[in-house]
Amino acid sequence: MNKNLFRSLIEVGFIIFLFYSNLLMGEFERSGAGRAKGLAWALRDVFTPENFAIALMAALVGYVLFEFLRKRF
Repeated sequence: MNKNLFRSLIEVGFIIFLFYSNLLMGEFERSGAGRAKGLAWALRDVFTPENFAIALMAALVGYVLFEFLRKRF
């Protein structure tokens, strides 16, 4: 049980990492505001409670979907 819990936390954490890295890259590439206002501004703009809620929900859905596919195939 402990091994499964640890693996699920790693997988959910990795999905959250990918979400935040994508948001941060978008601040510098798409909008361009990150380049003008700096890294500290971009980090404050990205790490918000709303973004964390979205990241956590997406990570949990992604984890459940991948576990379903892993067991099915």
